[in-house]
Amino acid sequence: MKITRLETFLANAGLRNYLFVRLTTDIGLTGVGEATLEWQERAVEVLLNEWVGSRIIGRDPFDVESVVGDMVRDQYQGGSTVMTAISGAEIAMWDLIGKACGQPVWRLTGGRTRETVCAYANGWYGGSRTPAEFAVRAKKVATLGYPSLKFDPFTTAWKALSREEEENAVAIVDAVSKAVGPRIGLMIELHGRLALGDAIRFMHRLEPYNIVWIEEPVAPDNLDLLKEAKAAATMPIAAGERLYALSDFARLTKMRAADVVQMDIAHCGGILAAKKVATLAAVEDLAVSPHCSIGPVAFAAAVHFAYSTPNMHLLESFAEFDVDWRNDLVGGWNPLRCGAVALPDKPGLGLDLSEAAIAAHPYRALSFPSLWDETWTTEFTGAAAFRRL
Repeated sequence: MKITRLETFLANAGLRNYLFVRLTTDIGLTGVGEATLEWQERAVEVLLNEWVGSRIIGRDPFDVESVVGDMVRDQYQGGSTVMTAISGAEIAMWDLIGKACGQPVWRLTGGRTRETVCAYANGWYGGSRTPAEFAVRAKKVATLGYPSLKFDPFTTAWKALSREEEENAVAIVDAVSKAVGPRIGLMIELHGRLALGDAIRFMHRLEPYNIVWIEEPVAPDNLDLLKEAKAAATMPIAAGERLYALSDFARLTKMRAADVVQMDIAHCGGILAAKKVATLAAVEDLAVSPHCSIGPVAFAAAVHFAYSTPNMHLLESFAEFDVDWRNDLVGGWNPLRCGAVALPDKPGLGLDLSEAAIAAHPYRALSFPSLWDETWTTEFTGAAAFRRL
């Protein structure tokens, strides 16, 4: 079996433009992947069609180590844009492998390691500004069966945290905690906003709450600062979504700079790379929880990874708080059931692209707001999602 064609498809999904990849082989099988990257979709699309296509067409999709390893080597090993292009193609290769074998991907990447995979909710708080607005939405999320939920209680905070920003953020956490009750866990997303001292002070103020983890408390690429933050924290620290090279994850895990490693399968090199990161983490008794804030094909890859990875923790899901047409893009595929993710049983990833649905939602330039702009609050997808609940 040889890959004979690479195609890309862009579809707007409100907050993001989803970039899908489809590989076709000489025996007629097709495999799909996702290479969505905020603000950089067009750049990734060019890389896929020109550079990745030139390296992958004519190759056997079973040769993942060779095909992907050579691409990572030849582009000097790192960077979000090119690693996302490589990851999207790698995911599509695994979809092809699964279809060729007549097996779901999780059976080919380690087999089933758990009875179920629980998801945590993200994207639900869009449009919320006040503690009361966060609380109303959080209470609705709790009724959907999620064991935990994640949110960023800040709007434009950067490095130095003002007293007003700090008090408002603590009030939001308090309101959400009271709305969902003590059994629902909270992940507090800091998006690398704060300087070390301010991050430590803020984390200490969250000690009374049921915190599952604090995510990216400091700059994501400064692992020394991250280790200091972890040493000062009394709750788990999660990080890694903005690392892209295996060597960076090796350093993160060796330093034990986080308790939960959050590689993004659509950015770190794909499914096999994510499995390698999970092994590095397991050696240090660390859990993994893939970052997964983009579209349904990337989510499908994360589901297969989750079921086949022993040190998997919780799976991030935006799926129920995305645009109305999210599932239409992949023929209605939706594995979520009351806060858990159903075990895939179809060959490959278990979904296919709907070209008609994709065409109905064309690309929109610069759709993702800056995390340090007021539009981060007003344009976040969850505001539209909650009108459906």
